[in-house]
Amino acid sequence: MFGIVFPDHTFPLDATAFAQVAPNSWLLDLSSLALATAPRSAVVFLLPAAVAALPPGKAVAVYFQAATNRPFAFLGALGPTRPSASFPLPEAGDEPEPAVGPAKLGVAVEDAAALPPPPDEQRAERVALRVGENLFNFMQSFCGADGGKLVVPTDILDRWFRKFQERAKKDPAYLKSFDF
Repeated sequence: MFGIVFPDHTFPLDATAFAQVAPNSWLLDLSSLALATAPRSAVVFLLPAAVAALPPGKAVAVYFQAATNRPFAFLGALGPTRPSASFPLPEAGDEPEPAVGPAKLGVAVEDAAALPPPPDEQRAERVALRVGENLFNFMQSFCGADGGKLVVPTDILDRWFRKFQERAKKDPAYLKSFDF
């Protein structure tokens, strides 16, 4: 039905490498693969027969658990319009509690409408919002009032963008500050 490749770590693995934990859910314990280092990404794909057999309104959701004491993170979904995808795998992180247990990758057939947007889309929305707030605050500092309307200089976008670029060049971590 589906397969997975950990770039630079494995050959393609099919669904038989996964343990079926429910009628429509499978789990892969990464410790069973005896990898030299933890993979940083996974390519998950549906076989053509699985794409054809996927019921309407359903998708194959992909989850990752960096350690047993960490929650599963939704990575994205596959379906007829997206039969394969490369997913970055989150690390166990700098949590106060040390990571315990092996990482796991989960695959489940779920209602497509009930799935959240992929993390990259959520991140892009958050970054766009923060950049927009930064632009608004910059413009507001130059505003004048004219009969209840805010008036800004005509070159305000150019000035803001130059300032934004200069700050990003001076401090590479500046752009990371726009992510929540």
